[in-house]
Amino acid sequence: MTIAPITLHQPRRLTVGVGAIAEVGTWAADARSVLVIATPITAGFVDRLKLSSHVTVFDAIPGEPDTGTLDAARDVARHSKPDLIVGLGGGSVLDVAKLVAVLWDGEQTLADVAGPNRVGGRRTRLAQVATTAGTGSEAGIRSLITDPGKGNKIAVESPHMIADFAVLDPELTYSVPPAVTAATGVDAMAHCVEAFTNRRAHPMIDDFARMGFRLIGKYLARAVKDGADTQARQGLMLASYYGGICLGPVNTAAGHAIAYPLGTRLRLPHGLANAIIFPHVLAFNQSVAAGKTAEVAEALGLDAGLSKADLLSAASDFCNGLGIEMSLAAHGAKADDLPLYASEAHAIRRLMDNNPIDMSVEDVLGVYRAAF
Repeated sequence: MTIAPITLHQPRRLTVGVGAIAEVGTWAADARSVLVIATPITAGFVDRLKLSSHVTVFDAIPGEPDTGTLDAARDVARHSKPDLIVGLGGGSVLDVAKLVAVLWDGEQTLADVAGPNRVGGRRTRLAQVATTAGTGSEAGIRSLITDPGKGNKIAVESPHMIADFAVLDPELTYSVPPAVTAATGVDAMAHCVEAFTNRRAHPMIDDFARMGFRLIGKYLARAVKDGADTQARQGLMLASYYGGICLGPVNTAAGHAIAYPLGTRLRLPHGLANAIIFPHVLAFNQSVAAGKTAEVAEALGLDAGLSKADLLSAASDFCNGLGIEMSLAAHGAKADDLPLYASEAHAIRRLMDNNPIDMSVEDVLGVYRAAF
């Protein structure tokens, strides 16, 4: 069988290790004006960047940023006129940083660039410093932002949004609470697994995915138990980065589509939404991706030969064992709202069409009901 052509985009420079955040200042010694995009919590790391230029901080990034957040950040950029933008945070922060970098000094609007390959270019340098291990946004060319009017996420994809410099410093994740560590870790695993079992799966990406979900199987429980376990934290950051690489040429599939309404409607954090859905889609896809599903199960310490029902139970137990509350009802979902979620998820064809087996609206609704 002919192997399909593939284009892989990665940051021009990547630094990994304890204290790596200080490398940003050295790398950016010639910058005149820097805009750091952060949250109120991650803004506490700004001094560790060791920046010598004029620094403006925009830290009004909520857990699920929307178009209003982007507009506010872009306005700050237009006032400060940065020649370097630094994303300092988790996936939401890094996604906003990408969009601000390509939009602040040009004529294009968010509507102009929505979708694949519509960004005209970028003149501002971009550094991405991850403070969680989940989305892998520091590695990728995609950004998601919520449209509060329509209640859905706008996806922008462009090689112009790839970072010039990405930093993975495990010290920045020591203070991430166990619950967030667990949920974002399962999100990183979902990125790898959904790309691995995808209709568009590719042998080269498969190996990045394998490295990712094996690292998560080895280190996630350790990091949840001891947040200052440097080896475990660094392993998770690498897994998240590999997951981010998987997203570029292959992307995710039904799992993420089904998780998105939980973010836009219930305001669940992205990682938690994906963690709740992950076992259900893993089991649903087993019948058409048995060999790869067995690899995933083994990496997580599960029996590779489990039936669909037993796999769902075991994968759910894996997540429960990390302290993740897996019930949608416990997070405020109402049974009457599940059909709306299902119709919205099913309509996200850019992801649903990647799934290795077709899912009807009723199949999606069945996932929500099983997770309820």
